[in-house]
Amino acid sequence: MTPEDIMHIVVTAFTSLDGVVQAPGGPDEDRDGGFAHGGWSMRYFDPEVMGAAWNDALASADAMLFGRRTWEVSGPVWSAQAGDPFADRMNAIPKYVVSRSLTDASAWANSTVLADPRRLPEGEGRLLVMGSPSVVRELVDADLVDEYRLMIEPVLLGGGKSIFPTTGNSRGLELVEATTAATGTLVCTYRKA
Repeated sequence: MTPEDIMHIVVTAFTSLDGVVQAPGGPDEDRDGGFAHGGWSMRYFDPEVMGAAWNDALASADAMLFGRRTWEVSGPVWSAQAGDPFADRMNAIPKYVVSRSLTDASAWANSTVLADPRRLPEGEGRLLVMGSPSVVRELVDADLVDEYRLMIEPVLLGGGKSIFPTTGNSRGLELVEATTAATGTLVCTYRKA
């Protein structure tokens, strides 16, 4: 499969100024490596600017891609919020979960397991990736990400998981949009240069 055969890949992430994306939502979300700052992003969330950016990213997506852990954490949360337009869209859209151990994706509606992360959905449209740092690093390293929608928050966490590989490959990007939230968060959209 060539990059031209797969959907347009859009990565959306909350990130600290030093590139950490680990556990933005809660203290017990992901403690791997002794990470002690879970929930760091919540104090910087601006519903008007950041909420609109997430809504736009989801509204323009044709499918979503998750790593197993993000999928397992997200499914019960969004499934329980039926009636909320954002949750309804999350539950209705086709979802792909990258996992070599998961065999049944019926726990979250419209989900399909991809055992091989290199076997992404083919065709036109936009594939939105939320969270899932190890999957995103693989996609970035293979130069498959077409667009980055980053919410760069004014905090240094000093270490944790990142979506950016450290393989030394350089990639030019073009800033196509930037907005500053009231909390000081920069909401930036970058595309391949």
